[in-house]
Amino acid sequence: MATAQVPVTVEPGTVPVQAPVEAPPVALPETKADDATSLPAEKTPVPEVKKAKSLDRDVALADIEKDKKLSFIKAWEETEKSKAENKAQKQLSAITAWENTRKADIEAKLKQIEEKYDKKKAEYAEKMKNKAGLIHKQAEEKRAMVAAKKSEDDLKAEELAAKHRATGTVPKKLIACFGG
Repeated sequence: MATAQVPVTVEPGTVPVQAPVEAPPVALPETKADDATSLPAEKTPVPEVKKAKSLDRDVALADIEKDKKLSFIKAWEETEKSKAENKAQKQLSAITAWENTRKADIEAKLKQIEEKYDKKKAEYAEKMKNKAGLIHKQAEEKRAMVAAKKSEDDLKAEELAAKHRATGTVPKKLIACFGG
């Protein structure tokens, strides 16, 4: 049997695979060699048989070529789909990494701001406590002054009352309040 090589066009990036194509077996017409009385056989139209077999072979080769092209196209399609899937996965991974990086940056900034405000809050709380302590101290001083003034006024009133008792006079301010 003879093998025929079929030229194949190959897309870039694919590996050509060329399978040998076998010609279909040729059936010879049956003749009786043992029959001596037979007349010589009429000449069969051999060219027609060859043409028919040649056409069958061409059709078979065309079918094989068509199947080959379809398998190459299918392989190319699968390769392209795989490339697209890998590219999409790579882009999705890059987007996820970008998102995670940005989120981490934002969370770090938020934490810094929270720490900054917590520190300021603590400072302000300390200032407010100091102010409250100062106000309490001032209030105690004012109370002490009021108490001192009261005891001074009580002492003064006792002295004036003792003076008035000794002299027997009535204080003028008291009379003004009651009588007049």
